[in-house]
Amino acid sequence: MKAETDWYGPDAATFGDRLAAAREAAGMTQEVLARRMGVKLKTLESWEDDLSEPRANKLSMISGVLNVSMVWLITGEGEGVSTPDGDALSPDVVAVLGEIRTMRAGLQSQAEKLGRLEKSLRKLLKEQG
Repeated sequence: MKAETDWYGPDAATFGDRLAAAREAAGMTQEVLARRMGVKLKTLESWEDDLSEPRANKLSMISGVLNVSMVWLITGEGEGVSTPDGDALSPDVVAVLGEIRTMRAGLQSQAEKLGRLEKSLRKLLKEQG
């Protein structure tokens, strides 16, 4: 089943999805991982929600703490956590999950565009005033 083999691949999952899966596979709560990483809970949540990304030094730390490769966290390729049991998910569930991920990526893109527009507007207003 293709959905099973690509479960954490770049077309199926985001960095945040892989981070959350690795954290859960390690049996850690968000609070525990945030404390071990020396970051605020809100920071870890924003990484898992794909609202921000860790710097390289934190990414290296995460991969060590969660025992996954940095490449897997970023791309979904390489050593990471095993994929969920594909037999447990119906094709309909896999399709809905795929649609959710697609929508999330679109929303993230729109949010980034909105941020750039707001920055441009602030600059224009500053120039006028």
